Amino acid sequence: MTSAVERARRAAGVPAPWTRTRLRTARGASLAFAALVLLTAFLAAYFPRAVRANEDRAVRRAVAETSPARAVVDVGLIRPDLAPDERAKTFDAGRVAAGYRALLKTVPEPVRVDTGQSSYGVKTSKGLQATDKDLPSPDAVLPRFTAAAQAGLEEHARLASGRWPRAKAGASAEAGRVEVAVTGATAKALGLAVGRSVHVEGGGTAFVVVGIVEPRDPRGAWWSAEPQLRTPTMSATSGRPPQKFWRAGLLLPSGAGAALLDTLGQPEAYWRLAARSEGLTAGVLPRYTAALGSLKGGPDLLRVKKAVEAHAVVSTDLDQVIEVHRGLSRALSPVVKVAAVGAGAVAAVTVAMAAGLSAGRRREEFALLRARGASLTGLGGRLLAESAALAVPAAGLGLLGAWALEPAGPLGSSVLAAGAVALLGCLALPLRALASHRAAGVHQEREDLVAARPGRGRTVAELTVLAVALLVLFASRRGSGGAGAVPVLLALVAALVLVRCYPLPLRWAARGAGRSRGLTGFLFFARAGRAAPSGTLPLFVLLIAVTTAGVGGAVLTDVAGARDRAALVTAGADARVSATGALAALPRDVERGVRKVAGVRDVAPVLIDQTVALPVESGAASTRPLALMAVDPSSYGSFLRAQGLGSAPVPPRAERGGVVDVVASARVAKVFGSGPREVSSLAGRVRVRVTRVAEAPPALGGADFLLMDRAALDRRPTTDLLVAGEPDAKALRKLVDGAEPRPALRLRADARAAYADSPLQAGVTRLFAAAVGAAAGYALLALLLHAQAGAAERTALLVRLRVLGLSRRGTRTLTLLDALPQTVLAAGGGALVGWGAIRLLAPVLDLERLAFASTDGRGPEEVTASLHSGAEVLLLPAAGIAVLAALVSLGQAWWLRRTKMITELRAGDA
Repeated sequence: MTSAVERARRAAGVPAPWTRTRLRTARGASLAFAALVLLTAFLAAYFPRAVRANEDRAVRRAVAETSPARAVVDVGLIRPDLAPDERAKTFDAGRVAAGYRALLKTVPEPVRVDTGQSSYGVKTSKGLQATDKDLPSPDAVLPRFTAAAQAGLEEHARLASGRWPRAKAGASAEAGRVEVAVTGATAKALGLAVGRSVHVEGGGTAFVVVGIVEPRDPRGAWWSAEPQLRTPTMSATSGRPPQKFWRAGLLLPSGAGAALLDTLGQPEAYWRLAARSEGLTAGVLPRYTAALGSLKGGPDLLRVKKAVEAHAVVSTDLDQVIEVHRGLSRALSPVVKVAAVGAGAVAAVTVAMAAGLSAGRRREEFALLRARGASLTGLGGRLLAESAALAVPAAGLGLLGAWALEPAGPLGSSVLAAGAVALLGCLALPLRALASHRAAGVHQEREDLVAARPGRGRTVAELTVLAVALLVLFASRRGSGGAGAVPVLLALVAALVLVRCYPLPLRWAARGAGRSRGLTGFLFFARAGRAAPSGTLPLFVLLIAVTTAGVGGAVLTDVAGARDRAALVTAGADARVSATGALAALPRDVERGVRKVAGVRDVAPVLIDQTVALPVESGAASTRPLALMAVDPSSYGSFLRAQGLGSAPVPPRAERGGVVDVVASARVAKVFGSGPREVSSLAGRVRVRVTRVAEAPPALGGADFLLMDRAALDRRPTTDLLVAGEPDAKALRKLVDGAEPRPALRLRADARAAYADSPLQAGVTRLFAAAVGAAAGYALLALLLHAQAGAAERTALLVRLRVLGLSRRGTRTLTLLDALPQTVLAAGGGALVGWGAIRLLAPVLDLERLAFASTDGRGPEEVTASLHSGAEVLLLPAAGIAVLAALVSLGQAWWLRRTKMITELRAGDA
């Protein structure tokens, strides 16, 4: 139905609006193009926001999970040079509290203080040596105490027994009696109870325990910045041999700090400002570290000294924590860019293909308009308005969707990304149409791919792309950036080369097919040669997609492999049960229980002695540690095969009483030589001869070792059980917990998870996989668009051939062959380009920081993570593209069999 306005326009001879008319005549195609632009704009706008959100979460978790002792800004004041009266005034509770309030005003932005976990008070900077002989003393060394009058005890603890300690006026001068509280852990470890007095060296001060408390938030900075106040620890003296002793804390009331002046603990006033991780973002990290540096040794340090005292000292490790995070983020940035640039290039070419499909469908329309006098400017303007009516709202909706899904993030990057997609959606159709209709005319010559001759403009453009690719490659090798664009540029150069060379084999093959008797081959080569040069655009999409997927698969595979190898070195096997103590034997029922656990494929009982010394014959009596590993050759060999280490060495069987042939590390073999040597261990003395040199088994973690038959030793206890398989972790833990004495359990799965625990690494891996998946999705869409572009012409041809007698099998074969040339080029070229990109990116991408979650981004010394994957990783995406192309072609052939046109034109064919 037409509206009254339209009828009035027609009556007055006013033409209908171009944009509305064109969009209404092809609603399906218009909506499909708008949906493609919307999806692309959403992904383009969401990706930088997702990257920033991942970095924000990672830095907040890095700060939150840092030990409070490192994450607080510690302001300390020690004045042993002052007279007693002056020191008492300096460490007065009211003055310390006033200093805390003044300090809060000096902290610069963006550093924010968590006042709920911050603390201040007076404490001893040196341990107070206890003198009570009945206190626990593991190596005859009495405990040492840290006494602290820390404000806020009643707010951060609950009373378990007794009462809260109270400070009395003049407590420091009174009979030396100070009331204190201790935590339940301290009371249990040191045998303290309410009413117990603790005496220390250097005066008559007695600390009387009047209450036992329990922390409300034991992991908070108030308790954990000085962990001895919460939990006693076992320390050791620096002498030889070291002697163990307890370190614990005594909690004084906040007003009793002056009582510590009468001790030898060198009291100090302190203020610990806990940093808030909430609201911390990656964008403020440079300002954050600059503010911390100013507090430690800049203008803000002067403000701190003015607020507290001129001799105050500021220290914190929080700036180092943030710098480590920033270094990790910088190292992982090229990995993210590789996937982002690849997926973005595939998406951009796919959008251009969709616009090209629309231009090809309306080719006659544009030719008629040009023949009737339409100018290039007028035609381009109308098409620009038509495209903008679809692309701009769709890109805006995509931007809003990205903002709704991830509210936090850089708005500018998202707007630029969505704007770039909108600009591409607006310009693709006009530029494609203007390029094809520069000259006016209704009839245009057919543009055969084989007959086409590249012009100077194309040559200049190709050389420009080659020069840019070389410059980016040179910059990335020098560490100046651009590594993310290397795979895409290599794929682009390879696609240009393949398009240049593509017509030549087609000419040769067409000549041979023309002389053959078969029809299908001739038709295939004839159709491939008569395709328009613009029909090679899918080759660019597929080649970039295969290259990106190949590099992405190599990164993910190598990261997973490095973590798996590191986990094996850390755990020693899929699971390992070890006795505690030198040459301690595992309980006999443990091995039987382990063999019954679900998922266990094999178990190897071994003896490991780490106390053997390797003599170094250099004129001095120096030694190196040596690990002796004794196994049963048959059970150990079976374990290695089940573990997937079948190439690892197995020691030969030994004859009792003779020289034992052993496997050793290179250093041990060099020291021992080829003759027999005597080795003394806790398991007995034995004469050995090195007959084979090998790397250390995973259970020994890369140490110098001797691997021998267990039967040659005098004592043969089972110290470790090496388990191969996928054992039930819950059942293993239950079995180990029930053993007496309790052995240690190490699981390879736990070690692998620990290496991937960093939120930044996990987020980068997810983003990388998502980008590679998006590139694969756009590649599939490009295949569908390519099939749709020639669907009408292909359908008409196949219908005519079916009428002329072509069989169904011939129809399917010809349909498959139509998709063959570009698919084969993309698969083979993508695999080769991916191989080249991996070799070029290997020195640039730091996979160790992506693989291992640790402070320095490194795993065990024996394991390295580098980009080196082989052909199997590259062939998988290539084969995937070929399979997708085949499925699309078979689907189109199946659809042709369902059309009524074929049914009507088969003329009675059964």
